[in-house]
Amino acid sequence: MSKLKCAVIGAGYLGKFHAEKYASLKDCELVAVVDINPEAAQLVAEKHGVEAITDYRALLGKVDAVSIVVPTSLHHQVSKDFLNAGTHVLVEKPITVTVEEADELIAIARDKHVILQVGHLERFNPAVRGLEKLEEKPLFIESHRLSPFNPRANDVSVVLDLMIHDIDIILALVDSEIEKIDASGTSVLTQGTDIANARITFKNGCVANVTASRISMKMERKMRMFRPSSYISVDFQNRVLIKHKTGDKEMFPGIPEIVTEESVFESGDALLEEIKHFVACVQSGDNPLVPGEAGRKALATAIEISQFLIQR
Repeated sequence: MSKLKCAVIGAGYLGKFHAEKYASLKDCELVAVVDINPEAAQLVAEKHGVEAITDYRALLGKVDAVSIVVPTSLHHQVSKDFLNAGTHVLVEKPITVTVEEADELIAIARDKHVILQVGHLERFNPAVRGLEKLEEKPLFIESHRLSPFNPRANDVSVVLDLMIHDIDIILALVDSEIEKIDASGTSVLTQGTDIANARITFKNGCVANVTASRISMKMERKMRMFRPSSYISVDFQNRVLIKHKTGDKEMFPGIPEIVTEESVFESGDALLEEIKHFVACVQSGDNPLVPGEAGRKALATAIEISQFLIQR
């Protein structure tokens, strides 16, 4: 099988890592790095011995697959142009600014028979992959995603920057329609919301309490969930999954024992796994783990939470 001709659109903080991963894959040929800033494009392109381009439209119809790592406001137009050209697209999260834009991209990808994958990177965290193997649906979920301030992602609120990771994971785990959302939050350092909490009630009875902050003094990415016969905690940052469940023995008469299982996953490269998965789906035609539809659901939920915050 011939190598896929790939390009990275956007040579900023995250784009340079996308370029690095494509360049390392034997099934891919990184042919270009694109950025409207010629110096930024040249810096990344030179590192990998590829072409530096300032206008992505020069690549339409000339590459097989692209990563789109540009500001969120540009996701729709850039993705649309490549999808219409028959190019497979991995677009960073959030998929677009509006649900209508996401719907259009999904429809184009379906019509053109190309892959549209959304870069919800946390799905490729080995601890999250461990969660996906659990069969019982959760009854209650609590998540905390806290981060020190970073000026890099201030074009969106903390809901669309950080909370959307947990929203995406929770929607996949619960697999039920949302019945009600309640939320609160505030701006502290930026014009947008910097810290937020949302309570999501699902139609199947599950409740998720989700907190995100980009003004914390520490980094924390944890999720806890209660299920009918177990309690699960996952530390995304340290890749630790702990499961407490009832055992066959008794710790008191008529009271079953509690058995604890702890899984510590090796440090991995989630971005590399995400891009390898994207490439494999392009080659096989299989649906990606995070298709456009999943990105749309996460976006729609994040927007509803954000609107609730604005109304308050």
